[in-house]
Amino acid sequence: EVQLVESGGGLVQAGGSLRLSCAVSGSTLANYAIGWFRQSPGKDREGVSCIATADGSIDYTSDVKGRFTISTDNAKSTVYLQMNSLKPEDTAVYYCAADKWFRCPWTEYINTYPDYDFWGQGTQVTVSS
Repeated sequence: EVQLVESGGGLVQAGGSLRLSCAVSGSTLANYAIGWFRQSPGKDREGVSCIATADGSIDYTSDVKGRFTISTDNAKSTVYLQMNSLKPEDTAVYYCAADKWFRCPWTEYINTYPDYDFWGQGTQVTVSS
């Protein structure tokens, strides 16, 4: 079974940057779509970005387009989320997840996101104003 471990969260001022890492073990990245999701108190979990290395698919939610970049290091079996120009509203617990059905991009999902199969424990990102 695939396992995912997030790291890289922390406290940053508005306008700053963070890079989150998702270390994937138990399988290769090519066998899954990998997504980043986030959840803040009182809000539903939302998708942030996804990538499927098998066909090169990438997607971003509109709130982060132009600010966040998803990438992979296949040799390290790690997926990154580079977050620039951070805003207080980006504050949330960020999770990475793996989907064996390769549900990325999220074009067909309107105001919702697919429920991926395997999840990490999450990493807190706090953006101060």
